[in-house]
Amino acid sequence: MALQQSEGVLSAVSSTKDVELAAQELARQLIHPYLGFVLFFCSAEYDLDGLGQALEAHFGGVSLVGCTSAGEITPQGYGRGCVVALGFDLRCFSIASVLIDEMERFNLLDAQQLVDGLVKDCRSNELASIKGHSFALTLLDGLSSREELVLGALSAALGSIPHFGGSAGDDNHLTHTHVYHGGRFHSGAAVVVLFNTWLEFEVFSTHHIQPSAEKLVVTRADSATRRVYELNAAPAAQEYAELIGVPVEALDLRAFAAYPLAVRISDHYYVRSIQQVHDDLSLTFYCAVENGIVLTAMRPGPLLPNLAQLFAGLEQRLGPLLLTIGCDCFLRRLEIENDGGVESVATLLRQQRVIGFNTYGEQFNGMHINQTFTGVAIGRPVGRGER
Repeated sequence: MALQQSEGVLSAVSSTKDVELAAQELARQLIHPYLGFVLFFCSAEYDLDGLGQALEAHFGGVSLVGCTSAGEITPQGYGRGCVVALGFDLRCFSIASVLIDEMERFNLLDAQQLVDGLVKDCRSNELASIKGHSFALTLLDGLSSREELVLGALSAALGSIPHFGGSAGDDNHLTHTHVYHGGRFHSGAAVVVLFNTWLEFEVFSTHHIQPSAEKLVVTRADSATRRVYELNAAPAAQEYAELIGVPVEALDLRAFAAYPLAVRISDHYYVRSIQQVHDDLSLTFYCAVENGIVLTAMRPGPLLPNLAQLFAGLEQRLGPLLLTIGCDCFLRRLEIENDGGVESVATLLRQQRVIGFNTYGEQFNGMHINQTFTGVAIGRPVGRGER
């Protein structure tokens, strides 16, 4: 694949399924004397043990972090069944990372110690002050059901440091998702990455979902498993199917993407996407659900104009973009594919230098959300390390 090169960041992609060749291709495209850190997203179809070992071997001591995906965003647009990577120049970025291997036991004290360690590591390179020049990325096991627990503690510890992220996917199989740290893939785990840079950046989140008048009340749920048994005191799947006007047998991922539900907090709506329907007519969600919450029926609006408006604002504030790391919900991609809008959206993503992945959930400043496009936009450098 051709190399996309910009000051401060290199991007690379490999579509070969041979893990040794894939690692070789990425290394050939990314390695240079100032390579300080590599971030990657890969299909879960790879031999993950083999890929992890090959990457560790070919990048010779460079820190690597990544996760499995439900689709990739490459320099060419949307990808499927590949691995895409970013290489960060240590003259522009000071980056530290850490693994959370027991998400269910993670607490505020753990979070504070974790953040203190990341800040200390980034500060040691004396690139830029931490305050105002740092952002954090979280990559979480997308099937752990522990995202809210981890994010709540991390958000408190990070304080004014903006943060975003995505939940790892597995090509829509909903069976095994993984994050990568320390030379191997992990399940039931999370990775936190702190970026410190003198470049201008902005962490953002956007969605194109609009509220309608219909409401559903969660009347019986198991919050630990995110499983809802009753909506409006009726079997959950039955009530939801009646709301959207289809038989229960027609409920699938595309229906969930087209007819999401959301929780209203103040004037903002936070989507709670449905993951699957069960034989007992219960529904499992991607985000936290509890007894008594009111869910608002939502409808997708125009997706492409929403994205175009987002990037117009980012360019106005940051100038031409060096890179956007994007966490794009896989349900948005299903919607785009269903509507035949893949090429137009892919063109915009290419133009805006978006690299990222399709997620099983997004994270934005402590919130766990669905059906959003969330990430960080980084402005072009005005000089190489002259700050």
